[in-house]
Amino acid sequence: MGGHHGNNDKNGERNMLKISGIWLGAVGVLGLALAAPSEGWAKDQVRLAYIGPLTGPLSSVGIGARNSIELAVRQRNADPDATYEYVLEAFDDECKADVGLRVATRAAADDGIVVGFPHYCSAVAIGAVGTYNRFELPVVLWGAVLPDITYGNDYKEIHRVNGTMINQNEHAANFVVDQGYQTWAIIHDTTDYGRAHNEYFSRFLTEAGGEIVGTFGVTADQQDFSSELAQIASLRPDVLYFGGQAQLGVRIRAQMERLGVTAQFQGTSGILSDAYLEGLPPALSEGTLAFLEGAPVDQLPGGAAFVAAYQEAGFGEPFEAYGPFAYSAASLAIDLIEEVGPDRIALRDALNGVSGYDSAIGEITFDESGQNTVAVISTYVVQDGQWTVWEDSDYASGLRSLRQPN
Repeated sequence: MGGHHGNNDKNGERNMLKISGIWLGAVGVLGLALAAPSEGWAKDQVRLAYIGPLTGPLSSVGIGARNSIELAVRQRNADPDATYEYVLEAFDDECKADVGLRVATRAAADDGIVVGFPHYCSAVAIGAVGTYNRFELPVVLWGAVLPDITYGNDYKEIHRVNGTMINQNEHAANFVVDQGYQTWAIIHDTTDYGRAHNEYFSRFLTEAGGEIVGTFGVTADQQDFSSELAQIASLRPDVLYFGGQAQLGVRIRAQMERLGVTAQFQGTSGILSDAYLEGLPPALSEGTLAFLEGAPVDQLPGGAAFVAAYQEAGFGEPFEAYGPFAYSAASLAIDLIEEVGPDRIALRDALNGVSGYDSAIGEITFDESGQNTVAVISTYVVQDGQWTVWEDSDYASGLRSLRQPN
């Protein structure tokens, strides 16, 4: 499985890709005039790598992120004052650890690639960070939430603009306890991602006064949950917490009713995607809770501009939950390349010094581990087949109710 070139690989496509250019940098949102280069004049090309799921059950999230990075590339290429022409190459990690390591190695070993924007799946990312360090390829992650990706090593090449599951689960635990629930059953997948979600949620839930009546680990490809759900039905928890990705969450949620589990369904950012909504009838997805780092994009100073530009660019797929993070990662890296040049070491060092960078997701400041200090976590609920910010929902206003405690 190899990388393939993005839309800007073909010189003839430049005039087909014109949009109203904006970019979000330390000076805010700037309108860029579109201008074609003079006849016979060409800028040096700088190659960037997207690495994430482009096929498989989680491809919708990955494609949305790739498109969002492509948007940042197009906007900068439309700027006549840009020093370089940027080319995005996309590598499909399929959300599989072995495939991810293989394509991460291919991208990192290619000296012509200056920076990478990997991964959505934590199990893939945690296995690849050593490769980026070994080849000295600076990367800016946009989706994977396992804390050890940044905090479990001292690699100076690793940066992440989205928050971690630590922040997410602390907020999630406090939110659901505040809804009046008292007892929880937990199902988590047995990858690093699912085990860590279980660890952090269990800790914060217990601290907040919640009681865990049962915990069940399942494989990421498990199809039948009759045994686990039958036991959960007998435990009669108020809430079923799920730590895993969307495709597994769909299977569990679809089987709950048949096996008599009437608990409120609560997931993580892993289910916050169109794949979850498309995999279930609206009656089953309705009222599902999930949590995401950062404020909703339309509530951020640069968010509306990102949404408008993405729509105007004419992508055939939605940007999904992590699109604004991917866009911000690419905008940041491109801004720094314009400043320090297309050199891996210089870019790595510049990334390590980022503080107060203005982006579509708000200010980006990397701590000594390369982790963006994201403080805000948002709560989402499914309403009428759409993920809706809690504060904007009928559930928050009292017009609709979550499942009542047992």
